[in-house]
Amino acid sequence: MNHTDAVALLLRLVLGVVMIAHGLNHWRGGGRIAGTARWFTGLGLTHGTLHAWLSVATETGAGLLLLAGLLTPLACAAVISVMLVAGLLAHRPNGFFVFKEGYEYVVTLAVVALALAALGPGSASLDDAAGLDRDGWTGAGIALGVAVLATAGLLATFWRPRLAPEPAPAPEPLEQEAG
Repeated sequence: MNHTDAVALLLRLVLGVVMIAHGLNHWRGGGRIAGTARWFTGLGLTHGTLHAWLSVATETGAGLLLLAGLLTPLACAAVISVMLVAGLLAHRPNGFFVFKEGYEYVVTLAVVALALAALGPGSASLDDAAGLDRDGWTGAGIALGVAVLATAGLLATFWRPRLAPEPAPAPEPLEQEAG
């Protein structure tokens, strides 16, 4: 195994474990599915429970695919898409830094996934064993293209941002009766 294959393996393992943990946390963590569903609904996504389960399946599934090195560009696309949605809906208004709930973390994970798609899964992968490894511009293009299309489709279909309520009109002054 050369150093490039070792780097690809390291990136796949770390990103895979992070995504599995993140997905399982949406399911079994503090708020469980109901809390995750409320959070998604609060972000303006319709069908919060559906999105909660989809996030569990997408994040856990992408993580498992990354660990195996199987369909790596598509697994990376899933990570990028999840991070795009999170970045746009939950973190963008808070600025850059993660300690202020900003998008620093989600950008980092998305870029790592894109870099991994460009690097390829490495020789210690099912993709390599099956002759499915796509790297370079092809891997990056598949990952980024699928991620952007999936994100745009999800937002167009399910995102209904809440508009700020209009201020209530001032009450009319009461007329005083002459006494």
